[in-house]
Amino acid sequence: MTNLHRVCIILGTRPEAIKLAPVIQVFQDSPEFELQVILTGQHREMVEQVISLFNLKASHNLEIMQPKQSLSDITCRSLRGLEGLFQESKPDLVLVQGDTTTAFAATLAAFYQKIPVGHVEAGLRTDDLFNPYPEEANRRLISQITQLHFAPTPLAVENLKRSGVLGEIHLTGNTVIDALLKVAASEPDCNIAGLNWGEYRTLLATVHRRENWGEPLQDIADGFLQILDKFPDTALLLPLHRNPTVREPLQVLLGNHPRIFLTEPLDYKELVGAIMRSHLLLTDSGGLQEEAPSLGKPVLVLRETTERPEAVTAGTAKLIGTRSEQIVAAASELLSDAVAYQSMANAINPFGDGHAAERILEIVQNYLSTLL
Repeated sequence: MTNLHRVCIILGTRPEAIKLAPVIQVFQDSPEFELQVILTGQHREMVEQVISLFNLKASHNLEIMQPKQSLSDITCRSLRGLEGLFQESKPDLVLVQGDTTTAFAATLAAFYQKIPVGHVEAGLRTDDLFNPYPEEANRRLISQITQLHFAPTPLAVENLKRSGVLGEIHLTGNTVIDALLKVAASEPDCNIAGLNWGEYRTLLATVHRRENWGEPLQDIADGFLQILDKFPDTALLLPLHRNPTVREPLQVLLGNHPRIFLTEPLDYKELVGAIMRSHLLLTDSGGLQEEAPSLGKPVLVLRETTERPEAVTAGTAKLIGTRSEQIVAAASELLSDAVAYQSMANAINPFGDGHAAERILEIVQNYLSTLL
């Protein structure tokens, strides 16, 4: 075992678990690596769904989750827990993904012990430090102390070069496409009580970002209601985030409409099934901006900025903000204009080919071989 490279992969949220699942699988299958997968517990139940779906094995779980935890709580408890694990296992490389507080804390914990870090999905930027918050700051800070930057798109590569970051920059594609294509190939179901997919043109919506809490959330809900009133042949499927700050207002605002289906969070297999059966998506999620185009579904982005402008440029997504009139106008165009709909549905996905994890494995192999 002493001749094996020790790699530690850290994750805490469902998006991280989905996007790191293909990476974990290729490292598990490689005889060159001794792999540890550490869960921080930032999202407990939702991560366990993904772990089970992809048949992954976690080595440790810090179980930091507490009711009403703050960003400082997540950071401090993750740092403390990872410090001891890193001291014990002495990994040759730590891999993190994206822009979560877990990823930031893991990068900082590794830096404190002079352990190299590889950053999956590096180089995304909005150039607005507080939008999204805290993700834009997290990914900028991570990039300053990372040795291997795994950029999903050419634009992400350019962002990193423009920022003057140290370390190696590699174009890999986005690992979420690896995960998506694997699940989609199984033709997953999505059975929602009361929802007949063939009866309505179903709009799939998700809302959870901090910058959309409060008044923007009310505007978004009002926009959804107006769309359903304007188009009686539509229904809305909205899996609710577990955070009560988002969940409770949406239940109050939307819970009584006969064509709105509020559900618990879908597991990833169900979510992919829902995307495949939906007419279009309205979301503030980053991952769905990447996933839906691979399945030929237009995405209306409920945000003022996006760190994935490639989707907008390619025509697979449209940035529409959170004001109800903007939401209604954008959705109405796609629901009433077949040419506009097909233009977005048939646009080329710019986020990858399903082989990003394999590229990351090869890059890590080459990098660690130079450290021997």
